[in-house]
Amino acid sequence: MTLLDVAELRLSFGGLLAVDGLSLSVAEGEIVSLIGPNGAGKTSVFNCVTGFYRPTAGRITLRGRDLRGLRPSAVAGLGVARTFQNLRLFGELSVLDNVRAGTHLWLRQSVLDALLHTPRYRRSERECTEQAHHWLDFVGLRGDRYGPARALPYGEQRRAEIARALARRPGLLLLDEPAAGLNHGEKAGMVDLIRRIRDLGVAIVLIEHDMGLVMEVSERVVVLNFGREIADGRPEDVRRDPAVIEAYLGGEPDA
Repeated sequence: MTLLDVAELRLSFGGLLAVDGLSLSVAEGEIVSLIGPNGAGKTSVFNCVTGFYRPTAGRITLRGRDLRGLRPSAVAGLGVARTFQNLRLFGELSVLDNVRAGTHLWLRQSVLDALLHTPRYRRSERECTEQAHHWLDFVGLRGDRYGPARALPYGEQRRAEIARALARRPGLLLLDEPAAGLNHGEKAGMVDLIRRIRDLGVAIVLIEHDMGLVMEVSERVVVLNFGREIADGRPEDVRRDPAVIEAYLGGEPDA
C-alpha cells in the first residue's frame, strides 16, 4: 500500500531549479534511498515533504492526504518525522529531555494541567519519560542519557536524534545522511538500526553518500542529478545503470 506519493514535484529558487519533475512513491514499511551528487536536490525534496519549503508545482500526498501548504508541525502530526544532515539536538538539554521533546505530538495534557500539576499531567509526564527511555534503549544509546546532549560522542548524538524522531511515533521516517561521520563499526550498527525500525512497520526514506550502506540496506534506490530523477529500481540494477555511473558513482559498470 502506498504511503507517500510525490508526483511531478518542482521547486525553484529564482532561476535555479532545485527539483525538476520528481515522481516518487514509498510503500508502507519500505526502505528507499534517495541518492545523487551534492546539489542534486535531495534535501530539498525532504524539505518539501516536511513543509519547510513550498513546492513550485507538483503533488505530495501521505495516505492520500495532500501535504502541500501544511506547516511542518501539521505534517509531523500526520506521522512524518525526520533527522537532519547537521545535528539539531538541543545541546544544553539532557539527552533524555531531547527525546522527551519528541513526544509532544501525542501528550494528553493542557496548559492548565501543566500549571496545576493535575493527575493527568503527572501521568502524561511519566509516560513521556518512559517512552523516552524506551526509544533510547531501542536505538542502543550507551552514553549518559542524563547529561547534556552536546557531551555525547558524535555517533551517539546521531542515535539520540533518531530516538527523538521515533518518539513522535511516525509512519514515515526521513533520515538525512545518518551515517555521516560514523566509523565502520558505527555504520554497521546503523544498518541494523534502520532494519529494526523498518521491522516496526515504519517506512524509511534515506539520503546517504555511503554507497556500501545504501546498497546493503535499501529495497529501492532513487537517483537524482541536477534535480531530475535518472534512475529508480533495485540496488543491484541501479548500481549498473550507465546514467548513474556517469553522474554519481564514477567508473565503468561491473562486468
